[in-house]
Amino acid sequence: MSTNFLVKGWCPNALRPMASGDGLIVRIKPPGGRLGAREASEIAKLASRYGNGVIDISNRANLQVRGVREQSYDGLLSGLMELDLIDANADAEANRNIIVTPFAVTDDLAHTLAEDLSHALAKPNAPRLPGKFGFAIDIEEAPVLRSAPADIRFERASDGSLVCVADGAGTGAIIAPDTAVEAAVALSRWFLDTGGMVDGRGRMAAHIARGTPLPERFTAVPRKPEAAFKPTPGQTEKGWLVGLAFGQMSAQTLAALAQLGPLQLTPWRMVLIVGLHQRPELQDVITDADDPLNRVVACVGAPSCPQAHQPTRSLARMLSAHVPNGSQLHVSGCAKGCAQPTPTPRTLVAGPTGFSLIHHGRAGDDPIGAPVSAEALIANPTRINEAV
Repeated sequence: MSTNFLVKGWCPNALRPMASGDGLIVRIKPPGGRLGAREASEIAKLASRYGNGVIDISNRANLQVRGVREQSYDGLLSGLMELDLIDANADAEANRNIIVTPFAVTDDLAHTLAEDLSHALAKPNAPRLPGKFGFAIDIEEAPVLRSAPADIRFERASDGSLVCVADGAGTGAIIAPDTAVEAAVALSRWFLDTGGMVDGRGRMAAHIARGTPLPERFTAVPRKPEAAFKPTPGQTEKGWLVGLAFGQMSAQTLAALAQLGPLQLTPWRMVLIVGLHQRPELQDVITDADDPLNRVVACVGAPSCPQAHQPTRSLARMLSAHVPNGSQLHVSGCAKGCAQPTPTPRTLVAGPTGFSLIHHGRAGDDPIGAPVSAEALIANPTRINEAV
């Protein structure tokens, strides 16, 4: 598989936008993933005024305003500052990668931990972590964020105790709520001190996989087994969970969602409308768990991404009905596989001459056979299921 792509090793944020094929990408990190009606409505207006009106939701439960023109960036930044959605400096903004379980909408502890951790990571003496290094607060009875990208996690042990866990480890440290943030910061310093970051990059799971021994404190209690959890659109106890095709929506859709209730962003590229217990009558959102678009994942593709070899989402949409229910197809514009870093049953990876098929792997894995054109796949869509 070709590796002709650029690995940047960092994610965009509001103070460090990333250039793409459709303009600058500006990532917004709402505290705890929460957006009130005013914040969501104003972001929608800003995205229309200063961007191209397209908004992504990332797998870190952040929003991304796309198509921002360089001459418009300062105006967008000012608007986000007025909403108090940006940290005071670039280091704090880069460090604040925190995902909170979406279902903790009434859990003061989860959001208190997120707020306290944000403050700790913004201090002048806070550790300067790799750009993709992050934290997950997953302290409901059953964990739901195990598939979300994070390096240090707050979870519950089998006896209900609060624990701090290094991603990739099978054990953690029992912590009290008032010392939880201190423990997480100490673990992040240990990561740096033991060589987890090289040239500004590094992830905890890879560091653990290399055999780096954890501090003794973090071997005290076994990690709770992962519960079976598959997020799907539909009603939940906390509100209605709506999906977004390819994790993308228009500014108008965000504005319409804002009128239905407070919003909680999720790392599954879905939005929880808090307190809503009836199906929302909106276009451009997915409300049915059996919708074929739930079965496909695709990056933005060409021409919006300069590294993509082919358009991706139109092909993924056409193939979605041929993906068996309960399975998944990943269509990637290059071998980098940004939209889905973990293995999937079927992956199509774009190259200069077409799409290569990979079974039960990642976008950078070895393909089966020669590349096939998008037209050939549309003419014979069932070939994606051959030998799966």
